[in-house]
Amino acid sequence: MSEISGNGSGSDGSGRLYGVGLGPGDPNLMTLRAVQVIGEADVIAYHSARHGRSIARSIAAAHLRPDHIEEPLVYPVTTETTDHPGGYRGALEEFYEKAAARLAAHLDAGRTVAVLAEGDPMFYGSYMHMHKRLADRYATEVIPGVTSVSAAAARLGTPLVEGEEILTILPGTLPEEELTARLAATDTAVVMKLGRTFPAVRGAFEASGRLAEARYVERATMAGERTGDLADIDPASVPYFSVAVLPSRVDAPRPSGRQGSGEVVVVGTGPAGPLWLTPETRGALAAADALVGYTTYLDRVPARPGQARHGSDNKVESERAEFALDLARRGHRVAVVSGGDPGVFAMATAVLEVVAQEEYAEIPVRVLPGVTAANAAAARAGAPLGHDYATISLSDRLKPWEVIAERLRAAASADLVLALYNPGSKSRTWQVGKARDLLLEHRSPDTPVVLARDVGGPTESVRTVRLADVDPAEVDMRTLLIVGSSQTRWVERGASGRSIVWTPRRYPEA
Repeated sequence: MSEISGNGSGSDGSGRLYGVGLGPGDPNLMTLRAVQVIGEADVIAYHSARHGRSIARSIAAAHLRPDHIEEPLVYPVTTETTDHPGGYRGALEEFYEKAAARLAAHLDAGRTVAVLAEGDPMFYGSYMHMHKRLADRYATEVIPGVTSVSAAAARLGTPLVEGEEILTILPGTLPEEELTARLAATDTAVVMKLGRTFPAVRGAFEASGRLAEARYVERATMAGERTGDLADIDPASVPYFSVAVLPSRVDAPRPSGRQGSGEVVVVGTGPAGPLWLTPETRGALAAADALVGYTTYLDRVPARPGQARHGSDNKVESERAEFALDLARRGHRVAVVSGGDPGVFAMATAVLEVVAQEEYAEIPVRVLPGVTAANAAAARAGAPLGHDYATISLSDRLKPWEVIAERLRAAASADLVLALYNPGSKSRTWQVGKARDLLLEHRSPDTPVVLARDVGGPTESVRTVRLADVDPAEVDMRTLLIVGSSQTRWVERGASGRSIVWTPRRYPEA
């Protein structure tokens, strides 16, 4: 068990190991404790590339004594190209083992060893590889340091995170698509380890729609420091010791309302809260100047400073769409908020019907997908939508019941699984019973029916009953029904009696 603080040697006479954070580069940003530990250590270890120069050593140089024993830990590779039989990772693992053994020899001899680390030792640092191999055997203390993230924000002179904003730290070595998704979903971000990764990082900022916000910091607090807008940086000039920064959006400049500069994005929030949002939707909601939607759905979206919210009743979809498009025409970035997927019995159609009018021809409109209520309910039940299925709304507010009945018969006679939306409300109480009776003309009374209510919400209830046992009194507007086909299976599993429902992908030959 390693010790975390104090001076001196271990109880067995061995030396003490220190991981010393040096801060981002300026020696004046070293902590007093870091200076003290370096001054008292017997051995100073530091990592470097094959050229032998060490940034860590250069930061601490003024505090090194002539009698210090120096242990340069020289990386065998600095790129992923190597002829080592274990590849790049194998070469590094072997190096770390040998480096740890060298330090262990000093510790066994009773010497105090200080391993220098730029920034903070436990933040993307090389020291942690020594820590993992030695801290369980020797008394150890880690001296925290100012990270490059904090230094970059300080040099930019702009807040990094404020209030309830979320900061995401990303290595630039991630695949570009992964970076894009992460940047789209977060409030603020810092992308590290640029250098040769810069073109992909820049591409991710552009693809996520965040390039205009992004800043660049190179060698923060060191000689040769450079800052600027990420979009203006020449990829060929970017060193490894640089970061890309998305600063706080709180009080950041918003579109000025210039004619034609706005847009409308129709987003789906899924069937319930934040767990159902896609990264792209999170990004669109965060970037919007104004949110427009049915109040119940707007309440699922966290409030943000400087962002207007325009809630309305659920029965004014065309008026809501016109309002959103008029805001966009005045230069605002508008997110129209819909439940589930905006293109499934939701707001996308209403917006597109209005934007098709000539007066809105120049307004950009995007539709972002969301998790549908049918998909969410099916996942909770198992996989009832595993084969062909049809989606039908039982609401006769926008189409006659005769049309609904005709479609139910057609889908039932084709032996399709059915996902039934909008089954009932306070003013519509008979449709579920009519649909049940109609389906019983084509399906066995034992056909499994999933009744999924408030999926993802605080009052979630998902259970399976026989088609013949469907009780309209148990179904409301927040319930979705999935009616199985002749092939849908339903079993109770284990002592809990939990039902699983699935429709096989293979359909029997006639």
